[in-house]
Amino acid sequence: MTDAPTGDGAVAAVAKAAGAATGVSRAGVIGISVGVLAAGAAAGVAIERLTVGRATRRRARAELDASAPYGSLRGRPRTVAAPDGTELYVELDGTGWAEPETPDSADGADRPDSAESSDGPERPGGGPAGGGAEPLTVVFCHGYCLNQDSWHFQRAALREGMRLVFWDQRSHGRSERSRSFLAGEPAGIDQLGGDLKAVIDAVAPTGPLVLVGHSMGGMTVMALADQYPELFRERVAGVALIGTLAGDWNSVSLGLPAVGAKLFKRVAPGVVRLLGRQVDLVEATRRLGSDVTSLFYRRFSFGSRDVDPGVVRFAEQLLDATPIDVVAEFYPVFGVHEKFEALAALLGLPTLVLAGTKDLLTPSAHSEVMAARLPGAELVLADGAGHLVMLERPEQVDRELALLLRRAADHAGAAPLPAAVLDLARERPAEQAADPA
Repeated sequence: MTDAPTGDGAVAAVAKAAGAATGVSRAGVIGISVGVLAAGAAAGVAIERLTVGRATRRRARAELDASAPYGSLRGRPRTVAAPDGTELYVELDGTGWAEPETPDSADGADRPDSAESSDGPERPGGGPAGGGAEPLTVVFCHGYCLNQDSWHFQRAALREGMRLVFWDQRSHGRSERSRSFLAGEPAGIDQLGGDLKAVIDAVAPTGPLVLVGHSMGGMTVMALADQYPELFRERVAGVALIGTLAGDWNSVSLGLPAVGAKLFKRVAPGVVRLLGRQVDLVEATRRLGSDVTSLFYRRFSFGSRDVDPGVVRFAEQLLDATPIDVVAEFYPVFGVHEKFEALAALLGLPTLVLAGTKDLLTPSAHSEVMAARLPGAELVLADGAGHLVMLERPEQVDRELALLLRRAADHAGAAPLPAAVLDLARERPAEQAADPA
């Protein structure tokens, strides 16, 4: 296998392909697709030569697929209608929920005993604490091209005694394809903020909330703060912004040299839009180019080579499950995302800002900027971690979230946290915290 083009050379190849996009042939679309992947995977470095045979790699992937439990945890399923009618898939997890008023007799196979299926309303309050104070409800918002299963480790670590809400963003995972987009309306982060409000209203209409967002999910939380600042004054007890940014996406170099980054940012929207119109062909190309795709995913997902191969494969599965037309649907929204002013709604709230120091998609410098605007926020930089820090450093992220939950419960006067979460909320090593000032 020959070496892939590197740095500016790969980007130039994409630009050349994009320039001929008007009358592109099937071979041209394949070239563009592989060119986009190669440009990303070669961001500033050469793609290393593969050292094992293709058949061996396929067998290894099959074994990982068969043995890895990642993404297998399930909660009680619900469907929530977004403002435009799009059906959003939601799961209620954790043992802190009260029993549903209308139990569902549907088969509960492969679901934990603590989260049997229910279509009925939840009784407010409940949980192990009982009494007057309501427990925290923690709502997790996943990132671009992922789904709620990207929170696998956090779901496993925090479900004992907690009320957890996981949902798939519109067009992602098990949620319905965006009805408004299919009707011709462009996707937008503000729309995702409205979706999050619909989820909260439907499944957690009362009690204190902790909102956890990764990447695009963090932007979703900011959009909610922009649209509903009163919700943050009255009910939000804590916020976690993980691997995300409040704006200035166009300054992100993606690990490319400055000239290459500028060129790539200029041609990428048109290329992605073109690929989104060739779904069947591009999906076939992704399968044929799985080796290049895997290197691309790893380059932009993780900062270290020392990651469990099962976790790496799980990340590949999450990303592969997002069709190219959904990739194209949301790619343009990042360049216009600007929510610095919305951060004001978080002032005074327990807030965690966490990022990997080797994150190429939402660099940690952007987290430092957000933390500087939020005096009192906890800024934690995971040394050497990449964009999918919650998969790469699950123990660290779990601990930081538990610490945030402890602060949020104190802030809101919520019901006491379960012992399992308090045990997890041990103090971090001093070198893992960063001063936002």
